[in-house]
Amino acid sequence: MMQRPKVLIVDDDAAVRDALVQTLQLADHAPIAAGSFVVARDHVTRDFAGVILSDIRMPGRDGFHLLAHVRAVDDELPVILLTGEGDIPMAVSAMEKGAFDFLEKPCAPDDLLRVLGRAIAARKAVLAARADRARAEAGDPAARLIYGVSDLAEGLRARVRRVALTDTEVLVSGAPGTGVSKVAEVIHLCSARAKGPFEKRSASGLDRTALADALRASTGGSLFLDQVDRMPADTQFALAEVLEQGSDVRVIAGSTADPDQAGAEEWIVQDLYYRLQVMTVRIPALAERPEDIPVLYRHYVAQAAEQSGIPVPELSPGHLAGLMAQDWPGNARSLMSAAMRFVLGMPEDADPDDGLGLVEQMARVERSLLVSALGRHNGRASDAAKALKLPRKTFYDKLAKYGLKPEDFR
Repeated sequence: MMQRPKVLIVDDDAAVRDALVQTLQLADHAPIAAGSFVVARDHVTRDFAGVILSDIRMPGRDGFHLLAHVRAVDDELPVILLTGEGDIPMAVSAMEKGAFDFLEKPCAPDDLLRVLGRAIAARKAVLAARADRARAEAGDPAARLIYGVSDLAEGLRARVRRVALTDTEVLVSGAPGTGVSKVAEVIHLCSARAKGPFEKRSASGLDRTALADALRASTGGSLFLDQVDRMPADTQFALAEVLEQGSDVRVIAGSTADPDQAGAEEWIVQDLYYRLQVMTVRIPALAERPEDIPVLYRHYVAQAAEQSGIPVPELSPGHLAGLMAQDWPGNARSLMSAAMRFVLGMPEDADPDDGLGLVEQMARVERSLLVSALGRHNGRASDAAKALKLPRKTFYDKLAKYGLKPEDFR
């Protein structure tokens, strides 16, 4: 059962406080009522799984004091301020000091829930990112080795972790250059067999003897069979027999064929096909997740600079925008090559794809600049809007146009 989102309500007016509590309870939230800063303070912690809704004007320590306290404890804990008539300049000042948003009293329930929804989503993203970092520091291979900030990248990491917990055979698929072999190894490293061997073999041309040798070398670990759909018929029979009888080897198969188009009829041993289709991992192409291109490219540039023994060159937003405007049919492999050429002073791949029209190119560049600004400012929308010199409403309209969410960059 999903936990209801927490909302700490801070208001000295009991009637207003009770009304807000009732509204949030009806919306399936978990409100926590506090009549003063002193009461609210005990709930403000770095791991508070919720957001704060506070009146600005309160006797003693007001909403500004609460905002300052929250920012000192956790500057990524959203605080939404409630303003009375004439308090808008104060609310704007609070936004500049780090408030998430403000609402003018009395506010309509729909407006309240919409702003709270954005704040709660942002808080969830922050806590999830912290959990990911904690896993990475603890040695989670999925967090360390699979790069990206998109929903698809996060979904891939989550899928790899889930699949790794099983001990059944797996089929990893992806377009050429997406890193099928790498993802297969991450599955191994996330599994209970991580301390065992990880053997890689090309299935194309692999005969029975070579398969038997590979299985022996993989005992206690995992065997990755690349391009499994090109495996000779006789070897398919042999592998199907091994999987049927069971062994102390986990078979991870790889393929660059589209699993939605490649059917069982193309396999000599259809039982083998169906066994591999039970547990699958699909790697999304870069064209599906352009917001991950800057993350991957920065990593490859740093890697190439280290290998070449030269300082990491500066990456301009325009250069990254040009990269994001391309489809990258070679995926991560070609992006890595582009990074190496850039480090060596030959950045010809930064130009937008000539096949796109002007409007499409401009839209991709605009989107990439929004992504870059959000990334530089860790998802702080107000800072990103200022950096791009855009009014707040215009900035949010553009985010909605391109399906971007600031919380995804925190």
